[in-house]
Parts: sequence; C-alpha cells; structure tokens
Amino acid sequence: MQQTHRRLIILVSALLLMAAGCATPKITLVSGDAVPLKEYTLQGTAKEKILVIPVKGKISDDPKVGLLSKKPSMVQEIVSQLRKAEKDRQVRAVLLKIDSPGGSVTASDLLYHEIAEFKKRTGTKVVVAMMNVAASGGYYIALPADFILAHPTTLTGSVGVIFLQPKVTGLMEKIGVGVDVNTSGKYKDMGSPFRVTTEEERKMLQDLTDSLGRRFLDLVQKNRGLSKKELAGVATARIYLADEALQLRLIDQVGYLSDAVSKAKNLAGLSPDAKVIVYRRVEYPNDTIYNTRITAEGGKLINLELMGINSDMRAGFYYLWPSAAGSD
Repeated sequence: MQQTHRRLIILVSALLLMAAGCATPKITLVSGDAVPLKEYTLQGTAKEKILVIPVKGKISDDPKVGLLSKKPSMVQEIVSQLRKAEKDRQVRAVLLKIDSPGGSVTASDLLYHEIAEFKKRTGTKVVVAMMNVAASGGYYIALPADFILAHPTTLTGSVGVIFLQPKVTGLMEKIGVGVDVNTSGKYKDMGSPFRVTTEEERKMLQDLTDSLGRRFLDLVQKNRGLSKKELAGVATARIYLADEALQLRLIDQVGYLSDAVSKAKNLAGLSPDAKVIVYRRVEYPNDTIYNTRITAEGGKLINLELMGINSDMRAGFYYLWPSAAGSD
C-alpha cells in the first residue's frame, strides 16, 4: 500500500513538472472529438482557402489512448477534416503534411480511398508535403495526390507489406506454461503465438503478404506511371532519400513547406494571398503551418507503450517501415 502511494506521488509530480515546462494552449477538460473542429487562419486574407491537414504517426483506425482520455484515430480525424472541407466551397486545395512510417494495411487503404473519393467528389486539388518520414503506408496515402513534394531530408519508399507474428513459445517453455487449443478446422489457429508455424502455413502467409504487396505496387504504377525497371527497383521495398525518390519518379519535387503551399495555390489557380487554414479542436497562440496538433493533447505525457500498458503493434499485415514505427 505504501509503495503504491509512493508511485502515485511520483507520477503526479512528474506530470506537474512536465506541465510546467510546456507552452500550454487554451485547454478544455473535454478532449478527443467531443470538441468540434474549428477553422483557424495561418496566413493570407483572400476568400479562397488551402486546408493543411497534418498526418503524423502510425496510421491506424483505432482510437489513441492517452493517460487521461481517448482521442480519435488518425483515420477518423483526417476523414472528419475532409468532410468539413467538402462543405466549404472556398476550400480549393488540400495540403497533406505527412510524417508517418505507415501502419495497418486496412487503415492505409481507407485513407487512400477517402482522399481519392474526396478529390473525385469536389475537384479539389491535393498536394502532399513529406516531412521526416513518409514510408510504406505513409507513401501509400500520398498516391492519390496531384503533386508530391518531399523535404530534402525526407525518407520515403518502403513500398511493401510486412506480416508481424509475435511468438511466445520460447518464453512459455522456460517458465513451464502451456496452452491447450481445440479448433474446428486445420488452419483455425494459424499464426498463433503459442506454437511454431509450420512450413505449409509459412507459405500461405507469404502468399497473402505477396498479394497485398502487389496491390501496393499496382497503385504505385497506376498513380505514378513507373516503368518496369523503375517498378522492379521499388518492389525491393527499400527506402530512399528525397533526391533518389525524385529520380525514380516516386515524388515530383524536392523542397520545403512554403514550396508546397505555392504549388497548391498554382494548381488550384488561387491568388498569392489565398488563405492557408487548419482545422483544430483548440486554439494555439502564434500558430504556424509547422504545428501538427489538432487537440490540446498533441502528445502523450507518458509513453504508456514503453511501460507495457498499451501497444497497437498486434499480429497482422502492415504497410509499415518497422525501423521508424516508434517515431510518433
């Protein structure tokens, strides 16, 4: 009991220290998507608008669990912004600011679909600006864009799929724990973490992985028009710096955010003084295009995943560059 009390005091003290050292926006006790999105102007005075949507972290359709609350998933948050933009005829271009190593196959594909359909319904121009990393699923969701720009130091590519299959059989043997399993079919427990995968199962899982990988490559071919030679190189799923990605025609330009804004204005036929706006659930003082936060809880006060409390890296298929998966 005394130890629990001590831990509670340490936790509260740490939170107070971190809160004291952070620049705090106008904070509301209601978090997540309970607070409606509001429009804020970052620059410009003209009627026409360019909406900037930040895409930061692993791509998932699961809600983000923080210390004190639950926030909307990335898919929910981005689609909410696209829906709001669709109702505003003055939004003539969308700038997706991507900083993501990718994520789940389905969440990545959902965003690809939603962005493509948004363009189709509205005729709005979409420009992508890649930041630190736009790899695997982070590149996948950029494919519907009319123009893709990467920062000079961006890492992109990793065009492929990975199947993650955690195993605990060795640990179970060491501690003398076993699991009895009854199945109604031969392959019902395929991929189970409690037993070794058979060679037959490995082949089946590889076939599934290859099929999802081909889907990714097909979309790259469809949207970027790569030659067979270029596509063969990309199919190795390696990562590229921006200059290499430009040579392979995975992107259209190497530049900075200001260049992406200028390109969006040009593609949409907007005046140089077109408004650059964001949708946020909280107002930030001295706001700029570099701010990636939407709610008051832009970051986790404590990384619960490192403490083993929560992890979104479950078994499954991912359009993900694993080396950067902890970047959010």
